Amino acid sequence: MATEVTTKEYRLLIGGQFVPAASGETFPTYNPATNEVIAHVPKAGREDVNRAVAAARKAFDEGPWGKMTPMERAKRMRRVAEILRERLEEIARLETLNCGKIIIESRADVAASANCFDYYANLTGHMWGETIPMNGPLFDYTVREPYGVCGQIIPWNFPLLMAAWKVAPALAAGNTIVLKPASATPLTALVLGEICQEADIPDGVVNILTGPGVEVGAAIAEHPDVDKIAFTGETETGREILRLSAGTIKKVSLELGGKSPNIVFPDADLEEAVNGSLFAIFTNAGQRCTARTRLFLHESIHDQFLSDFIAKAGKIRVGDPLEDATQMGPVISKRQCERVLSFIERARSEGANLALGGKRPDDEVLQKGNFIEPTIFTQVQNDMTIAQQEVFGPVLSVIPFRDESEVVEMANNTIYGLAATIWTNDLKRAHRLASRIRAGNISINFPTVNPPEAPFGGFKQSGIGRELSRHALDLYTQVKNVVVNLADERFDWYGKWPVGQK
Repeated sequence: MATEVTTKEYRLLIGGQFVPAASGETFPTYNPATNEVIAHVPKAGREDVNRAVAAARKAFDEGPWGKMTPMERAKRMRRVAEILRERLEEIARLETLNCGKIIIESRADVAASANCFDYYANLTGHMWGETIPMNGPLFDYTVREPYGVCGQIIPWNFPLLMAAWKVAPALAAGNTIVLKPASATPLTALVLGEICQEADIPDGVVNILTGPGVEVGAAIAEHPDVDKIAFTGETETGREILRLSAGTIKKVSLELGGKSPNIVFPDADLEEAVNGSLFAIFTNAGQRCTARTRLFLHESIHDQFLSDFIAKAGKIRVGDPLEDATQMGPVISKRQCERVLSFIERARSEGANLALGGKRPDDEVLQKGNFIEPTIFTQVQNDMTIAQQEVFGPVLSVIPFRDESEVVEMANNTIYGLAATIWTNDLKRAHRLASRIRAGNISINFPTVNPPEAPFGGFKQSGIGRELSRHALDLYTQVKNVVVNLADERFDWYGKWPVGQK
């Protein structure tokens, strides 16, 4: 794999300055395709969290960001989008080097991140309140105001895009930010910090800390001067975030795990369903919280569909993610590779049939990285570990079903409720199932998509709140109610109560 590696040193962004960690410590970050070190980044600790939160607090309480007109904030956010587009190829390459996703997907992520900033720039002036009719001579209205300092913790599977999903709406609402990217993939978040500075986002508004979640993430979550926490990651960590934030009753939004069903009925366009289902599980090497990891096939088309699906999955080009022809890259780390392989072995021990893959590629070059072949299990029972726990790798469980009621019951039989896909040309059936499946995002005859215009989030243990769309502004603003006495008569507690009523 002819990948040119140049190791670079990065810095934290605190109060508008790029600085080392207070301890002076750094840690390496790796290329998942080769496991070579590509950069060293600061290992932040609690002292750095205190510095970053203080900078964000000062920028919110005293700085110009919250006092700017919506149009002025929008202008700077659009400049962020412009710079992302200008540097698209450079940033996409860095994203691929750091997280292993194929270059085509990385380019799409950079473009989508720019679109996200543009979208929320357009909404800066659309945070409306309401007037409320009152029973008496009172005028009552509400306004939406920013929370203040927002701690944001993002995962490694979409490093830049997840940063954009959180930073853009928070900025649009007038908040300040302390962002912690995943330890495995900190580089494009730090580049986003550079871009925010170049786009004249005031000092202290966006602060970026790299370091271990167990220390940095925890310190952010429990810090008394952080007003709001937004977290995307695994469900168990989400539970810990809730626990840590409880001491100061922070507002919390969580986007967590999923075990999403992909349901195919006999009347669907089967060729389109095959192609869409391949995309839904094997993009980003299956490392998506919305990956459709359980493929439910109606028994009448089970064998035909599976034959075509396995044939195409076996031709997926696994290799160097920087090559345009590659269709699937590595998983994020050696540890994740071992974890996915352990799920595969457990599925076999529980009686699932390994129909494809199930191992690392034989190619000696690929053996240096964290590659796993596209893997398909058949004869899966819905209560097996492989069908219940989030694997976060290129591993699919195939489960047959007889009718709507059975598949709805199996689809809902999980602690998660993030997403689902339904393949059918029966309009009534599509809407029936969409109403019965307990998931926050449902696609019909389309694999999986999260445009900025549509709300994103899950039911049950898949999270709290909705990102994207206008709904994300609700995550980063709070409602203030104002009541004004309009009565001609002076207020008299003992004389007339309620005011204006006899």
